[in-house]
Amino acid sequence: MKPVREAAQVRRDNPKWAAGALAFGVHAVFVLLLVFGVSWQTEHPAPVMVDLWQSVPRAESPPDAVKPPVRTAPAPAPKPAPAPKPQADEPPPPKAPDIALEKEKQRAETARLKKLKAIQAAEEQARKEAARAEADALKQVRDKQAAEQKKQALLRQMEADELKQSMANESAANAARAARQAEAQAAGARQAALAQTVGRYRDLIRATVRGNTRLPDNLKGNPQVRCLVKLLPTGDVVSVRVTQSSGNPAYDAAVVRAIEKSSPLPLPAEREARAAFVPELSFSHRPQE
Repeated sequence: MKPVREAAQVRRDNPKWAAGALAFGVHAVFVLLLVFGVSWQTEHPAPVMVDLWQSVPRAESPPDAVKPPVRTAPAPAPKPAPAPKPQADEPPPPKAPDIALEKEKQRAETARLKKLKAIQAAEEQARKEAARAEADALKQVRDKQAAEQKKQALLRQMEADELKQSMANESAANAARAARQAEAQAAGARQAALAQTVGRYRDLIRATVRGNTRLPDNLKGNPQVRCLVKLLPTGDVVSVRVTQSSGNPAYDAAVVRAIEKSSPLPLPAEREARAAFVPELSFSHRPQE
């Protein structure tokens, strides 16, 4: 059982060593890239050659003198072309990973701006719809108030018309009532005047007949006889008939003769009063009245 545990332990340690080696390698590559980048961008100065002379040579040398060889500096090694320096107001050219990151940022910023514009457009649309809804609600409230005011005005007009009609009806009723009362009073007055006229002419006819009556000698008491007298509008007596006898035929005959003798009987000139006597008159007579 021990070898199995050791193998398992070795297998567990190998990934740690591999991860450590991989991390070390990555750091080493990163350091190399930094060093290469710094050395690539650094500009090495050109070498300077200086000749040292012990004394200044004369202007002319003798013809036979041999000129010493002139030492020349070795030709400098060709320098690599320096990388173009970035201007003060321009950023250095980005590296490939930076370009991808910048594009990603630009896409994210574009998406954010689009989303922000969409949100602003939605908010603006919501504000417009809210304003429209508020205006519609306000218009509905104003229309409802106007309709209610119109209804109230119509109701007040109807009430005023009803009151005016009621007052007119009441005035007409009062006028009709007053007219009926006046008419009733006038009718009552006419009836009273008519009754008074009829009563007066009855008394006048009765007095006329009494003046022409010759009472019999054997009359006792105060007997009453009733006769029905037919008259013309002129008061002329057409006929006389006893409707209720007094019990004394001589007295009854004396009253009939007195009525006939009193023709024409006095009658009122008014047609309504004369209608109480014409065409028939119910006449009653007592000797002592």
